[in-house]
Amino acid sequence: MSLASPSLIARQSSAPGTRNLEPPAFLTAAIEAALARIDSVLPAFTDAWPEPSSIGGMYRPMDNTEWTNGFWTGMLWLAYELTGAERYRAVAERHVDSFHDRVFQRININHHDLGFLYSLSCVAAYRLTGSQKARGAALEAADRLLDRYLPQAGIIQAWGDLTDPDEAGRMIIDCNLNLPLLYWAAAETRDARFSDAATNHIRKAQTFIVRPDNSTFHTFHMDPVTGEPKFGSTHQGASDHSCWARGQAWGISGFPLNYRYLNDPTLIATSADLADYFLARLPDDQVCCWDLIYTSEGVQRDSSAAAIAACGLLELAAFMPETEGAKYHNAAVRIVESLARDYASKAGDPGNGLLKHGVYHMPKRIGVDEYCIWGDYFYLEALVRLHQNWVPYW
Repeated sequence: MSLASPSLIARQSSAPGTRNLEPPAFLTAAIEAALARIDSVLPAFTDAWPEPSSIGGMYRPMDNTEWTNGFWTGMLWLAYELTGAERYRAVAERHVDSFHDRVFQRININHHDLGFLYSLSCVAAYRLTGSQKARGAALEAADRLLDRYLPQAGIIQAWGDLTDPDEAGRMIIDCNLNLPLLYWAAAETRDARFSDAATNHIRKAQTFIVRPDNSTFHTFHMDPVTGEPKFGSTHQGASDHSCWARGQAWGISGFPLNYRYLNDPTLIATSADLADYFLARLPDDQVCCWDLIYTSEGVQRDSSAAAIAACGLLELAAFMPETEGAKYHNAAVRIVESLARDYASKAGDPGNGLLKHGVYHMPKRIGVDEYCIWGDYFYLEALVRLHQNWVPYW
């Protein structure tokens, strides 16, 4: 199985926010194992998508209706960039057709996760292939995401009825990864409404979701009429006052991804503060427990949060001075090496995912100690980031 051709790597080598470093020794075997697992499930997920998390280690196929469907298509684009193999591109392009239909037919898009859906499927397709169909679908998704902007509060509402006072005004840390779709749309259309909304939201996330001790709320509630801050809470963490590991990872990753567009050094500083909090609470094997109030070996890990954080640490390191950035780059390598050694699927392992021991929703006991499709995606993204100077789809 061959990896990316030199021409593919060279085309990305001068991108901003990249650094040429020697790949770690474990990387080639980890990538080959990941690609072999993708190949093994490709027939089952050519015209279907994996459910958000596995059941008993097995993803069941589903239609293109969930908030998580972009992660599988994003994995196909990553595999295509690594290998140049047409089999990945062919399936990903079939998916783009589905994403196009989904957004124009308004199939379950009344939420903020349109960046997860369309940055990894259609923005990626447009950047890699020049597909105008993909571009049109992604711009339509950005329009629908902009519909959820509450101007008085200056935020993108996560989910819920925009007209219901009991639901309006909720922003969550996950949305950091949806904002790049708006910045991309602003650049494509020269319409500042998109970038203004994204900038206002990331500022509010910086101010209210990040706590004084550099932990994060999962959720923060704003008054949608007056714009006044109300209170922080959690939807998936251990408590309103704990620090949900995946939320902290979304923060580590999201602030520097938005820095690519906003060019505000405080976003890098915020990401570094969140990273320091995260890294100080890791167990010995560097893979976080599901909530950062826990650091002991006997608590359920969330490999998916570890993979997200690793990508964020690599993104952060790329925009820092070399000596300072090395701290975060090396921390990411340690996390990814641990994932590759003890959490990633190997040949002959049961199940059909890439990264074992993830957690979807601990309070509701959904997807606990299972594969999670975003964990699979970010694990592969981390491998790609370590393999080459990769330009993010975000």
